[in-house]
Amino acid sequence: MRNTPALSRLVAPMIAVGILVAGCGQAPSTRTADVGAAASGGVSGETAPPAAGAPGEPMAAGANANRQLAQATPGGMPAGSVYRNPASGRYEVVVEDIARTAVLIGDSQSEPGFSWPRTALASLGYKVHFCGRGGTGFVASNGTTGNYIDALERGDWLLPHGAPPLVVIQGGGNDASRGATDEQISANAERLIASVRQRYPAARLAMVGTLARGAADGGGRRTEVDALLGTVAARHSIPFVGAGDWLTRHNLTKLMADGVHMAPEGHAALGVLLAKRLDDFGFRVPEPGQAEPAANR
Repeated sequence: MRNTPALSRLVAPMIAVGILVAGCGQAPSTRTADVGAAASGGVSGETAPPAAGAPGEPMAAGANANRQLAQATPGGMPAGSVYRNPASGRYEVVVEDIARTAVLIGDSQSEPGFSWPRTALASLGYKVHFCGRGGTGFVASNGTTGNYIDALERGDWLLPHGAPPLVVIQGGGNDASRGATDEQISANAERLIASVRQRYPAARLAMVGTLARGAADGGGRRTEVDALLGTVAARHSIPFVGAGDWLTRHNLTKLMADGVHMAPEGHAALGVLLAKRLDDFGFRVPEPGQAEPAANR
C-alpha cells in the first residue's frame, strides 16, 4: 500500500512513454526484393516470407507465397524489409538501430503499444521489437499464431536481423488458464531459451513472469506458473522478474480493465515497477561512451 502514492506520481509520465513506444515495434513499411530473371545470388524456388505487420503485430506465415526473395545484403535494405539469413535459413526483419533494440516475446500483456513491458523497456532507452500475440504462451496458441517456440520456428512472427542487446520473454497467463502442465511449460520454455541463445549468442536475456494477485489473494494457477518460470530462469542463470503477486502487493486491482488485463493507467503503473526491477539488473541502455554490461549466458 505504501507504494501507491509514488506510483500515482509516475503514472502520467509513463503513459506518455507508452504512447511513444507504440511505434517502436515492427517497422510500419516492408519491402522484399523480388528475384529477377537476371538476378545473381537469388534463392531459386524460395518463396517469400510473410510481410511485416503494422507496429506491434506479428507476421503471418505463408503470406505473399508467389513472390521470391533475393539474398541482398541487409545493410542496404530499409527498415521493415524481410531478409532470408543464409547462415540460419530463417527469415528476419530489418529494424532501425538494432544496437538499441530490445526484442520482447510475449502475450496480450505485452501486445498493446502502451503495455507495461514495452513501456518499461522504452523508459530504459530501448526501441522495442515485439514478437507475439494475445492468447499465446509457452504452450498456449490462439488458433492462428502458435505458442512461442512454434511461432518462432515456423515464422508466425519474425525476429529482427542483427544482434540486439536484450531479449525479454514475458508470459504464462494463457498457459495457466488453459491447463498446461508444469512439464509442458518447462519443456517449451527450455526450448525457447535454447533457440534464442543460439540465434543471439551475445544478447542478454531476461524473463518476466505471470501477472497475478498472489497465492493468498486468489492468484491460483497464475501465481504457480509465475513461480515455475522463476525456477526455469534460475536454472539458466537468467534474471527473472516475478509478477505473481504484483496486483495485490502494489494495490493495482483497481486499475484493471477486466479480470486479467490492465487499463492504460495500470499498464503505466506496472511499467514503473518493471523498469525499476530491470534497471536493478543493469539492463538500462548505456549512455554514449559507457561500457556495455557483460552478456549473461
